[in-house]
Amino acid sequence: MAPSNALMIHMEEKLLPKEKNKLRKPVVEKMRRDRINSSIEQLKLLLEKEFQRHQPNSKLEKADILEMTVSYLKQQSQLQDQKTFIHKNPEQDFNSGYLRCLKEAMHFLSYYEPKKETQVQLIKHFCK
Repeated sequence: MAPSNALMIHMEEKLLPKEKNKLRKPVVEKMRRDRINSSIEQLKLLLEKEFQRHQPNSKLEKADILEMTVSYLKQQSQLQDQKTFIHKNPEQDFNSGYLRCLKEAMHFLSYYEPKKETQVQLIKHFCK
């Protein structure tokens, strides 16, 4: 019969810290392995369609799941980079930056109330 919890607690109080660590180590290791396995299972569920496309009707090992996850994430990252590169429009970027700068300048001019003629000159310059 297993010792009661009260007895285990009493025995644990008498143990040295080194001995306590020895007792806890297997429990901590099991918890760590459980977390790893749970995360791998979640990856498998998230990427199930991708796995079926590459290896239908096969049992995947943990290493396979991790390798395919890394591959999938790299692929997604490359696609995102391509989209960013394709959608870059230098003229549009310039115009949006210029408009933002113009708004900041207008805000500055309205906040500090410089001479009217200075305001008019700057606005004419910005609108060129």
